[in-house]
Amino acid sequence: MPVKILIAGGFGVGKTTTVGAISEIAPLTTEAEMTTAGIGVNDPGVRTAKTTTTVAMDFGCVTIDRSLKLYLFGTPGQARFGFMWDDLARGALGALVVVDSSRLDDCYPAIDFFERAGLPFAVGVNAFDGRLAHDLGAIRWALAIGDHVPLVQFDARDRLSVRDALLVVLDRALDRATRERGD
Repeated sequence: MPVKILIAGGFGVGKTTTVGAISEIAPLTTEAEMTTAGIGVNDPGVRTAKTTTTVAMDFGCVTIDRSLKLYLFGTPGQARFGFMWDDLARGALGALVVVDSSRLDDCYPAIDFFERAGLPFAVGVNAFDGRLAHDLGAIRWALAIGDHVPLVQFDARDRLSVRDALLVVLDRALDRATRERGD
């Protein structure tokens, strides 16, 4: 069974890295060199030498078991490409919102988008260099997300860590589908 999952979040949080870490195929990326127009608008933080940005989407896939294959669609992180999110979200079962704990403001638009769309999502805090700027409890409070939204720490570069974060998204989506069917 094919399942569409979105990988979303702000600029430079690790969405392309997340897709690439787990995809069984060479991921399709639409990376382009950043231009001077982005100076002062797009800040990837001090921990990166990022010189490219996703301008359309990333795509990868991973087989979970014989009956389940995930198709991963990474969204662009820059606000100017936000018009694409509605189309990318069409038909998705759930989403992983990737967060950089040192730049929490960058993920608010993604969280707001999925809350408004009613799409089940989990928040994955990317542990750059194995560390978080804040503990998960403080991050949950700052993001103003309820306990019903899973919040996990993961490493976007590590295949098993990405797998575990995606399984949380699947569990959230399954739980929601089960509740809706029971109502």
